[in-house]
Amino acid sequence: MDYADFTHFAALDIRAGTVTRAEPFPEARRPAIKLWVDLGPDIGERKSSAQITEHYAPESLVGQRVMAVVNFAPRQIGPFMSEILVLGFPDANGAILLARPEANVANGARLA
Repeated sequence: MDYADFTHFAALDIRAGTVTRAEPFPEARRPAIKLWVDLGPDIGERKSSAQITEHYAPESLVGQRVMAVVNFAPRQIGPFMSEILVLGFPDANGAILLARPEANVANGARLA
């Protein structure tokens, strides 16, 4: 295992948020869902393309809590600009399950 210096971790800005909108993303090369996430008053709503179609349908995601890296540079995914990286863990088959904060954490709360 390679060890990272704590400064590498501290440089990541990981925040809690709530999915406000979700849509299929048929133009993506790999199956994905477009997400709009409320990250609180300081950051606002940001977009992400997430390859989470094995476990989630767009209509089931609205209102769900997520965690996201908010300080990566935006990335163009086909016709969609992804502004944040929503975090998750692979299941036994490699399909992604979302990492979720507790419900009582405010939108925009930073991972400490």
